[in-house]
Amino acid sequence: MKLSITAKFVLAFLLISLSGLALASVIANWLTVREFKQLSMEQARERFAAEMTQYYQTHNSWDGVLESFRARSNRSQSPDPAPTRVPSNEDRNNRPPRGPTLYFVLTDAKNAVLIPAGGLAIGDIASPEALASGTPISASGARVGTVWLIGSAPPLGPREEQFLKAINRALLVSALGAAAFALVLAVVLARNLTRPLHALTTAIRAVAGGDLKQRVTVTSHDELEELANAFNTMSADLDRLTQSRRQMTADIAHDLRTPLTVIGGYIESMHDGVLKPTQERLGLIQTEVQRLQRLVEDLRTLSQADAGELRLNREPIALAGLLTSTAQSYRPLADKQGISIKTDIADDLRQVNADPDRLAQVLGNCVTNSLRYTPEGGEIIFRAWRDKKDVVLAVQDTGQGIAPEALPHIFDRFYRADSQRAMGDESGLGLAIAKSIIEAHGGGISAESVAGKGTVIKIRLRAV
Repeated sequence: MKLSITAKFVLAFLLISLSGLALASVIANWLTVREFKQLSMEQARERFAAEMTQYYQTHNSWDGVLESFRARSNRSQSPDPAPTRVPSNEDRNNRPPRGPTLYFVLTDAKNAVLIPAGGLAIGDIASPEALASGTPISASGARVGTVWLIGSAPPLGPREEQFLKAINRALLVSALGAAAFALVLAVVLARNLTRPLHALTTAIRAVAGGDLKQRVTVTSHDELEELANAFNTMSADLDRLTQSRRQMTADIAHDLRTPLTVIGGYIESMHDGVLKPTQERLGLIQTEVQRLQRLVEDLRTLSQADAGELRLNREPIALAGLLTSTAQSYRPLADKQGISIKTDIADDLRQVNADPDRLAQVLGNCVTNSLRYTPEGGEIIFRAWRDKKDVVLAVQDTGQGIAPEALPHIFDRFYRADSQRAMGDESGLGLAIAKSIIEAHGGGISAESVAGKGTVIKIRLRAV
């Protein structure tokens, strides 16, 4: 039979409550019966001790006490909550008492048995252990004897049985009342516990249906709240990733459409005889083809990085030489734009174990980005220094900088901090590729920028 979690909670609470009540009832009944029997034995001992004390005070000796005790016991017809037996031949033959019957033993001042029972005979000397459990009898300030009981308490009398029945009825009524209260409490607690689960289930179904903007509020300050917070984080991440995927798809379509439109237009015009295939026009077509090739290669690099299949041909690299060669490669382009390129490399720079071509690609993407946003008269500086066990590379420019709200997103794919960037030849993947390559090396990349003053891209790699 299929049960909901609410029903399971209710049944669990109810079973635990009933089990606890049943155990408490059994223990209470057992303790009550035990206390009744203990009380019965104590009352019988006190009564017997009082009788023996009165006998000694009356006769000033123990002469005839056994015969007197037998005669009194035989004449007694009143119900006794703790019936006793007069010592019989079984007792005198040292046989132990049988059944739930109390046997009384009396010794004199010298611990000699006067009233025997339980394997003791008249005249036997009682052991110190037996005397220690007995009740002394005193006369004129001196101990003249000791009494104690042997055997077990007999069954309870009618009054005790009636009292126990009343106690059991009270326990039953209490158990039923407690069970009803436990049932109500279990329903309330189960609903409170399962309400967040129902909310999470509804939200998960909504996410499965495509509505990713789901948020579940739970303030229970326990594992359920942690689960809800984890779901909320997951939902927000899914929504953000979905929006990013949609934007990336639109950007890819845009970046593919522009060169394809140019290529298609020229080819169609040449095919129709409207334009002649001149060297210049063929060069424009080749440029657009190269742009498409770069975009496809960039997308391939990112897909390999996402799948963990980006191949790295690692080798020890002297970063000073790599930075210097990269600066020299881009100096002609920088000079053409009126921008100076400098290097600032520490002398104690250690080598790193990396792929030189991939690092050159990263540095090229960074400096290309700097050249695009640095005005004429500005400068780009390649820096490198040691930081404990790491080597830090930095590409610093004096360009227009990046707005604070855009800075956290510059490594996102196809992210464009301004609309002018969309008009350039870049795919918008340069810094995203740089991040993927550096992370594949086990390093980190970050950006710092002040609007109007410039940007610094920092790359951290473990030295060897």
